Amino acid sequence: MIPVLVFDIETITDVCGIRRVHRLSDELNDTDVLDWYQQQRRAATGSDFAHLYFQQVVAIACVLRNDKGVQIWSLGEAHDTENELLRRFFEGIERFTPQLVSWNGGGFDLPVLHYRSMLHGVAAPRYWEWGDEDRDFKYNNYLNRYHTRHIDLMDVLAQYQARANAGLDAMARLCGFPGKLLMDGGDVGTAIAEGKIEDVRRYCECDTLNTYLLFLRFQLLRGIYTEGEYGREIETVRNKLQISDTPHWRAFLSEWDEIASR
Repeated sequence: MIPVLVFDIETITDVCGIRRVHRLSDELNDTDVLDWYQQQRRAATGSDFAHLYFQQVVAIACVLRNDKGVQIWSLGEAHDTENELLRRFFEGIERFTPQLVSWNGGGFDLPVLHYRSMLHGVAAPRYWEWGDEDRDFKYNNYLNRYHTRHIDLMDVLAQYQARANAGLDAMARLCGFPGKLLMDGGDVGTAIAEGKIEDVRRYCECDTLNTYLLFLRFQLLRGIYTEGEYGREIETVRNKLQISDTPHWRAFLSEWDEIASR
């Protein structure tokens, strides 16, 4: 069984990076730097959403499905640095060579991981393999948009047309899954500023599990799973949640049951 690794990241704006790139005075505090940058972004784009290279990674969550079952977790510890989170992520790819699955990973998560890994000098030879060392990667690698070692579900379902993109929350709820819980992506910066990193990690895990559930439905759509096989995969996830006493998984399961009863 080829391992499947579904992933999602959460980020905040890298104020130190902004200060360095724009040569801003050290006399400006972080709030002033962020305000200045966001004003520049709104003037240029109509949004204060930061450039991808200024997206500092604060959480990476994964769902791993292999012959040992399903595992759901956040990488590292709450106090780990961005460098450590990135290193752990790419070490997992080095170890398992999994099929990567994401929702908008090609448009956001992976470019962010690329830029931030360059910043920190994180090596990821297996991920960046193009076929020079392993010929199997020449025609199926993690980097080509149309290869399957990484499947960006949003991109594939939209036929690679941005105007057809759908949000994770909407698609998850349409398919009868819980969708986003605890917070939204726009709340992450505030949560980190308030020291609520564990809330962010749990939120990221929920998004990742929603993505995995949509991937299971996608495999049913493709005919990879029969209805019976799909049902068993879903039941494996539910059983995993039912034996957990963690509040966010209890909430996830409760929301899932409520949606199913409507």
